[in-house]
Amino acid sequence: MQLQPNEIRDITKLLEQGKSLPDKYRFLLFGEKRQVELVWNGKTDEVTNVVLPFQTIEHIDEPRSESEVVRMQQSLLDMSGRQISGWTNKLIWGDNKLILSALKNGPMRKKIEDAGGIKLIYIDPPFDVGADFSMNIEIGDEEFTKKPSVIEEIAYRDTWGKGADSFTAMIYERLKLMYELLAEDGGIYVHCDYRVNSYLRSVLDEIFGKDNFRNEIVWGYRTGGISKEFFARKHDTIFYYAKNAKSVKFNTQYYKSYQQKKYNFKGVEDLWDEDKKMWYHNAVCRDVWEDLYPIGTENSERIGYPTQKPEALLERIVNASSNEGDLIADFFVGSGTTLSVAEKMGRKWIGTDLGRFGVHASRKRMIDVQRQLKKDGKNYRAFEILNLGTYERKQFVNIDGDLRAEEKEQVRRKKEDDFKTLILSAYKAEPLSGFRSFIGKKRDRLVAVGPIEYPVSHSFVQGIIEECKEKGITKADVLGFDYEMGIDFSDAKKHGVDLQFKIIPNEVFDKRAVERGQVKFFDVAFIEVKPVVKKNSVAIELTNFSVFYNQDDISQVEQEIKGGATKILLENGHIIKLSRDKKTDLVTREVLTQKWSDWIDYWAVDFNYESKKEIVRGEDGKEEWTGQYVFENEWQSFRTRKSRELKLSSVFHECGKGRRKIAVKVIDIFGNDTTKVIEVNV
Repeated sequence: MQLQPNEIRDITKLLEQGKSLPDKYRFLLFGEKRQVELVWNGKTDEVTNVVLPFQTIEHIDEPRSESEVVRMQQSLLDMSGRQISGWTNKLIWGDNKLILSALKNGPMRKKIEDAGGIKLIYIDPPFDVGADFSMNIEIGDEEFTKKPSVIEEIAYRDTWGKGADSFTAMIYERLKLMYELLAEDGGIYVHCDYRVNSYLRSVLDEIFGKDNFRNEIVWGYRTGGISKEFFARKHDTIFYYAKNAKSVKFNTQYYKSYQQKKYNFKGVEDLWDEDKKMWYHNAVCRDVWEDLYPIGTENSERIGYPTQKPEALLERIVNASSNEGDLIADFFVGSGTTLSVAEKMGRKWIGTDLGRFGVHASRKRMIDVQRQLKKDGKNYRAFEILNLGTYERKQFVNIDGDLRAEEKEQVRRKKEDDFKTLILSAYKAEPLSGFRSFIGKKRDRLVAVGPIEYPVSHSFVQGIIEECKEKGITKADVLGFDYEMGIDFSDAKKHGVDLQFKIIPNEVFDKRAVERGQVKFFDVAFIEVKPVVKKNSVAIELTNFSVFYNQDDISQVEQEIKGGATKILLENGHIIKLSRDKKTDLVTREVLTQKWSDWIDYWAVDFNYESKKEIVRGEDGKEEWTGQYVFENEWQSFRTRKSRELKLSSVFHECGKGRRKIAVKVIDIFGNDTTKVIEVNV
């Protein structure tokens, strides 16, 4: 490195003034190993290496419809498809950055390697800067728009808050982790469109290497509107890269090329398609795919997820870059298309998603796939739902500046304490000290606030219960942004503690709303069930389910709604349809959730809860019991797009004599789950 005296003076002066160096000095100082490099604000080669234990929330082995259960009870031997032993498929809820880090650095890495390693990754990341994570949910004949959760809003702001810079930083770190996880003979397909394809191509070149680029696939389609201002944007881009181009597996793919006449070209066999009344031959796929169509509104595959891709698209990718028995992964799983295709084609799979709704949509879809495979006499695998239970609410506890680790921790704790004080103010509670778990008091009830960065966990709740027992506390409230899947909210009653669980609403992030007293906290859902015992068998009846969600201010919406318009909104556990008459200007309200069961999308029963302990393996390789149990999904009923029917009574399940605990899991139309455990004497 040769610098002139004037260059040294300029650099020193800029550094003393705290200013950034022009690009020419970056190249002079550090050299450059690449001719072309994508640079963005805050770029770093560092990636997350945190290892958090996976918590097994639910295990789904042989999900059966009611008719299948009855048929199996009548047969001593069922040969209509079997559960394959060995690898159990994984559906993981959480931030995929943390999940990828735990998969790469934690004990599950060995399970992945024992399963042959990840041979194929397909991802369809959020490349639409205008996306808002809203979901349309069916209520009878109407649709209600569910706004994004706090976690999804924060993830969106982290992804697009600084435009291309923040998107590139987000995807760069995750792709580096995926590269490390991918098997040496594996490949990755990254789905995008014109908004981010130039950034993604540069990131993939940098991480995987230009020599490992295989294809830029153009998926063209003709659906939707056209433009008179420019050529209609009617294609997506799918980048295909290998971990190692010399060893990557690839299976040539073919498509049907149609023509009006039978040409009989040399080496080409023309076949007749009776349905289309046309001749066709099997042609080798090129990198432009126009024979695969997006999912139409009447397509039987459609489950109502906005970014859902057709199974035919994934079938081609899975066929091309994996073989039967291989392990494939999708870390932005959405509605579960990759998982559905993988299961049907005999592949093992891992799927992850940040949103509860995406995980729940995938769960229902995979149960349907398993049921169909079993009905067809084909093999299938069990899958389990896992959770890391940790999310970074960065903008509220993030520490800027170059501080030592101890100083950062002090600043972080101060910011978290200040924010909890704001939450107490919004809850109209007084600050309180002298307790391990409680930081406030509201009338005769103590108040505990869950972690800012993490969902309220089972261990957090157990700590509260223990302190209540020690100090004779009988009434308390728990405030949480989110709650881990599978928490037993009724556990405190067994110990004589009236513990109420509240959801911290989005409005606490707005100081003006707090100051004006506009923040409304609402209770976690409430379940009532009734066991029915008949000899050695038990059935469960679902008798009540209550939610207390708030998303809209009905009085404000009434003022804003225009004549002749309708608006569907959510207030205090009711979905209400507002309509303003165009002639009279009169506003009417219609409650769409007429019955408590309207809130339920899915429910399941574990007839022998506490039969399967949750075991985690630490970094030292030792296994230990977490004190929790895995929910074994033995019966379930849920709504689908084709059938909105929901059974409210389970089948009778044969049980041994004596007392046992039965767990009931209810998932509401927003994808939030609540579990109740009851004790039954058979």
